[in-house]
Amino acid sequence: MLVTEAAELAIGLTPLQLGGDGPLTGELFLLGRLLFGGVLAFNGLNHFLDAESMAGYAGAKGVPAPGLAVPATGGLLLFGGLGVAAGVLPTLAAGALVVFLLVTTPVMHDFWAAPEEQKQNEMINFLKNVAMTGAALALLAISTTAWPYSLA
Repeated sequence: MLVTEAAELAIGLTPLQLGGDGPLTGELFLLGRLLFGGVLAFNGLNHFLDAESMAGYAGAKGVPAPGLAVPATGGLLLFGGLGVAAGVLPTLAAGALVVFLLVTTPVMHDFWAAPEEQKQNEMINFLKNVAMTGAALALLAISTTAWPYSLA
């Protein structure tokens, strides 16, 4: 038995089957993780670097305790994004992103309650978050498999 097979059995992981052994399959999966996770981690970092204005915006949207909510959500984004990009703790990382997106999307992008001149932008951002939620759910669904080029 190979060392990697023994490690996979020991920690309950099965190799990720991404449509077979096509050319660049693992590399494309890594690139997708880097793009998706990197953008979300960058947004999480901005929650800390621009916390005051983000808390003001969150407060205007009716978020309770925005001074606490902004760094908490920034932590979810930073942890989740870096975890997905690096393939480290993928279940927790993808789960953190799902929680963030499910909780914040209807609160921060409530296009149905926005003034007419803001409806379109809020709907666009709402739908972008819905798409990202789908991606995070897909990653969560395969999070117990071994990810190619994972640092874990």
